[in-house]
Amino acid sequence: MSRMRFPKRYLIVILTFISTCVCYIERVGFSIAYTVAADAAGVNQSSKGTILSTFYYGYACSQVPGGWAAQKIGGRKVLLLSFVLWSSTCFLLPLDPNRVTILVVARLLVGVAQGFIFPSIHTVLAQWVPPHERSRSVSLTTSGMYLGAAMGMLFLPSLVKFKGPQSVFLAEAALGVMWSLLWFEYASDPPRSDHPKATAAGFGEYLLPINASQKQKLENGGTAGRTTKIPWKRIFISLPVWAIVVNNFTFHYALYVLMNWLPTYFEQGLQLSLQEMGSSKMMPYLNMFIFSNIGGVVADHFITKRILSVTKTRKFLNTIGFFVASLALMTLPMFRTSTGAIFCSSVALGFLALGRAGFAVNHMDIAPRYAGIVMGVSNTAGTLAGIIGVDLTGQLLETAKTTYSDLSSPESWNAVFFIPGLLCILSSVIFLLFSTGERIFD
Repeated sequence: MSRMRFPKRYLIVILTFISTCVCYIERVGFSIAYTVAADAAGVNQSSKGTILSTFYYGYACSQVPGGWAAQKIGGRKVLLLSFVLWSSTCFLLPLDPNRVTILVVARLLVGVAQGFIFPSIHTVLAQWVPPHERSRSVSLTTSGMYLGAAMGMLFLPSLVKFKGPQSVFLAEAALGVMWSLLWFEYASDPPRSDHPKATAAGFGEYLLPINASQKQKLENGGTAGRTTKIPWKRIFISLPVWAIVVNNFTFHYALYVLMNWLPTYFEQGLQLSLQEMGSSKMMPYLNMFIFSNIGGVVADHFITKRILSVTKTRKFLNTIGFFVASLALMTLPMFRTSTGAIFCSSVALGFLALGRAGFAVNHMDIAPRYAGIVMGVSNTAGTLAGIIGVDLTGQLLETAKTTYSDLSSPESWNAVFFIPGLLCILSSVIFLLFSTGERIFD
């Protein structure tokens, strides 16, 4: 009896899942370690917000270049280079809140390096994953972000307590190096052969960069089933692309505000200790992990069983996710116990993750050949949301602290959570009006 062969595309999806998990352990880890060090040094909330948002400036700058590089030289190579760069920076970074210049430069470098990751991942998945598996493959890959955030919230506060904030950076660098070795050893491009069905469906080797022999064939009068010219103008004026961009902005505004400021909300808004909260503090991110995969499975089921069209499936899941999340965000400050706050933030983040089965997979629906490019454009908007949201939240809290003397009152946090709640409603309406599940870029 012949042994069942484990499909290579499954291994690629698993490795990209682990990559996003490691990246978000790093992001949550910096927030936790820096918050502890900054509080000990007496750094104010506005200054903390500035440092925490610095990462996103670098991240924003490299999104579109990351998509272009993945398109030209291959997502597999760009992804490996990104991990090596940010892991090295974490290993070399000294955590001293008083050495602001070094912190700013280091966080910019980590942001630039990690900005290449998601455009590269979307390029790799567009090459390897057939359309009927895209929703759950992308959902599984991106759910690694939430599992990583949950693991970071669970384990890293204890690591900071017993080994100090600097130990977090060393642990993150070690994880980055280990993943890089796995990717170098096991990842590959799809076999370069003729796949007419794959080409028609919008995935496979025809999405790979043209190599030297193919380029020479073209120059000698041969043909190729694809072109390397990127339709930049059509991408930037496309309403379905802008529907994705707006929803990516909103998703990341809410996610980054909660990721960077939820520890402060627990400790100063509710007067709780992260160490004493135990495993409950990881529940919002664990919920994201669960709901992200539920969304992917449900979307693929609707599409493959022809219950709904691709367009209706994307709009349905996006709308449900964002509307429920908006209600949870707006009511979050009303809950004054750890159980209530954990429940409300878990619902908000869980349904935001469910909504990713709408807008976040839509890149590959409308532009499988340029998935990395479109992802880079939309993720730039998501990164700008991190810059605006994290920094603005710091300023709102500093103002609230002046007005209410501390951050323990619900009024101090109303604006913080109302803004992303309102954005969720507006962006879901835009997605309903302008998105499509049909391929519009050949």
